[in-house]
Amino acid sequence: MRQRIVTLGIMLVLCCAIVNAEGSSASEAIALQQQGRLPEAEKAWREFIGHNPRDAAALASLGVVLSREGKFQQAVAAYKRALAVNPTLPGTQLNLGLAEFKQGRFQLAIAPLLKAIAESPDNTQARTLLAMSYYGAKQFALAAKSLEPLVRADREISELRQVLGQSCMATRNYSCAEEQDRKILERNPDSVAAHILTGEALDGLSQTPEAIREFQEAVRLSPQEPEIHFGLGYLYWKLHRYNEATNELQAELSVSPTHAQALAYLGDIELKQNHLESAASYLEKSLQYSHDLRIAYLDLGAVRMQQRKYPEAIKAYNRAVELDPTQPDAHYRLARIYRVMGATEDSKKEFAKTAELHQKNDDPAVLQLNTPRMHP
Repeated sequence: MRQRIVTLGIMLVLCCAIVNAEGSSASEAIALQQQGRLPEAEKAWREFIGHNPRDAAALASLGVVLSREGKFQQAVAAYKRALAVNPTLPGTQLNLGLAEFKQGRFQLAIAPLLKAIAESPDNTQARTLLAMSYYGAKQFALAAKSLEPLVRADREISELRQVLGQSCMATRNYSCAEEQDRKILERNPDSVAAHILTGEALDGLSQTPEAIREFQEAVRLSPQEPEIHFGLGYLYWKLHRYNEATNELQAELSVSPTHAQALAYLGDIELKQNHLESAASYLEKSLQYSHDLRIAYLDLGAVRMQQRKYPEAIKAYNRAVELDPTQPDAHYRLARIYRVMGATEDSKKEFAKTAELHQKNDDPAVLQLNTPRMHP
């Protein structure tokens, strides 16, 4: 998607302003730029600017050349110099935003793109870049708000609709996400990405059986694509269909052998079936590839507790607490271990913390915030 956005048009050449630049070196720079002789054009513009350091149009033109050469950091500096001389120079805020965007500096792209839209409210390129910058900066609510009118205006842009669906997912607006993905599928029934996003949205709406059908279709269309088998396996796991979940999680490992979540959920299934050694093997391997999988630490703590390896269990549960201090389960398990070990005061503290968190989590607003999502 990002590649499409950055190819919507290279830079806006400030033709009118450049015509006003004086001197043969400016004419030469313009000619070289138009011929695509970028290193020579850069040199010519730098020479001209050396004699005319406050020529905003020349500075902006240098920025255009630098951007076309892929020298985005230098281009940003040139655009900023131009704007310092003439803050209203046409097109330069857009060019600055685009140069920041191309560097992946999405947060920095937002301010100039907002100014570009203020200058030209109907500029679709500026509005699209702003929406994608919000998305890249993980400001998903603003991304969705910016994308909605773009999608309404051009219903053929399935990539933008897909990003809108992802933004809706990120803000847990599952009905919005499902609507976008349904519309993508109406136009392209074989869109694997849309089937996946539709499945995730349906799962968010607690329609897990329907979500499974979407993932099954995605698997049929692209059985070797990473993440699909894990997504389907996770949905089976949610419904306690552990044999089917195991098959899909193993299929994910055949595609991505280091998939930490697939390993963790296989470990969880083995624990539920009381296969402690096998569970520990899966869980320890998952933690080799990811150090932030809470379910792996919770389950590894449970395995070590059953094996009476209490110090290892305590270490695992404490890591689970670090990863999410708002959940009571790890505190409850720590309280039980301390009680078994005879550490009465520590046990009382953990039981008290468990009760406190249960009370907080029973608040309706907290329950809404803690609604489970795909790929927990």
